[in-house]
Amino acid sequence: MIKAALFDLDGVILDTESQYTKFWGAQLSHYFPDTVGLEQKIKGMTLTQIYDRHFADWPDIQKRITQELDSFERNMQYDYIPGFETFVKALRERGVKTAVVTSSNLPKMENVYQRLPQFKSYFDRILTSEDFSKSKPDPDCYLKGAACFGAAPSQCAGFEDSINGLKAVRAAGLYCIGLTTTNPRDVVAPMSDLVVADFTQLSIEQIPV
Repeated sequence: MIKAALFDLDGVILDTESQYTKFWGAQLSHYFPDTVGLEQKIKGMTLTQIYDRHFADWPDIQKRITQELDSFERNMQYDYIPGFETFVKALRERGVKTAVVTSSNLPKMENVYQRLPQFKSYFDRILTSEDFSKSKPDPDCYLKGAACFGAAPSQCAGFEDSINGLKAVRAAGLYCIGLTTTNPRDVVAPMSDLVVADFTQLSIEQIPV
């Protein structure tokens, strides 16, 4: 039985992934014009890890990107993925613990809280990049999420949309629900126990709670 549900943020709870793809696509194509598709490969990585991997020798560029990202996030649309609020409320009514497991940092989350005042009420815990030593696809974040509730990974469900995120859920040993908000079904399905387009297609009866 599932005791805890652990949700990625962008592309799972919030319909923001396409906005980030646009932002990072522009940044990475500017600095790495000969490399195609980097914006897809960094999904699930923290900002620090993106910098360490791709901008380690360019501190001035890191500063510039951070300033542009901060401005971008202040002006983003923070809409819920369809059906999310109804679904998470149903989980909590069943006594299932809920947590956010995101690579986003605390400043980004402050933007979310300001735009969505009810957001925190949907979760027992919110874990951000500051809580993890390794980024997805490493399972560290989901293992820590399960540990928050004293639950075994097999007693938790993980909700993800990105390839790195799905790999992290799988590696952690959680029941995996994949959303096709970012990648097509044929990419998501091999790494998922259950695949849905959004939460309007998902009912409590479909997962073992």
